[in-house]
Amino acid sequence: MPLTLRAATRADIPMLRLWDEQPHVIESDPNDDWDWENQIDAGLAGFTHLIAEEDGRAVGFVQLLDPHVDPTRYWGETGAGYRAIDIWIGLPADLGRGLGTRMMDQAMALCFSAPEVHTVLIDPLVSNTDAIRFYRRLGFRHVEDRTFGADRCAVHAITRQQWLQGTHP
Repeated sequence: MPLTLRAATRADIPMLRLWDEQPHVIESDPNDDWDWENQIDAGLAGFTHLIAEEDGRAVGFVQLLDPHVDPTRYWGETGAGYRAIDIWIGLPADLGRGLGTRMMDQAMALCFSAPEVHTVLIDPLVSNTDAIRFYRRLGFRHVEDRTFGADRCAVHAITRQQWLQGTHP
């Protein structure tokens, strides 16, 4: 079934709130309080919010971030040429269906479509071993463990060259 990414809109906010309250989402990011109205409407520099749809049905969320221009400085001081990705599968019934891989493939292609991007970052919780295995299968490599707010995360990265040497065009 085709999977597409489209821009998130205000109309998606109730759905995003529902997804944000799902146990599997809370478990993967227990201390993150998303302020959907402001995130979607703020037009923050460097942020792109996308909804993944499978045959027109919303199934997931993707956030792309340019940490170099991010006004929140979540990633600290980075040079130019980086992107960070955050993904969720919305409902438990959609877990384990390969949606995450398909979402990441498209998100990575979007990131690397900008010629200046050389590295993509992700930051699953150190305790989220399933997510870490998932990202490593995609070619991400561990960089460091780092604390972001109250969360201990396992920062991973993949370069453009590593991504191109994988199964991606």
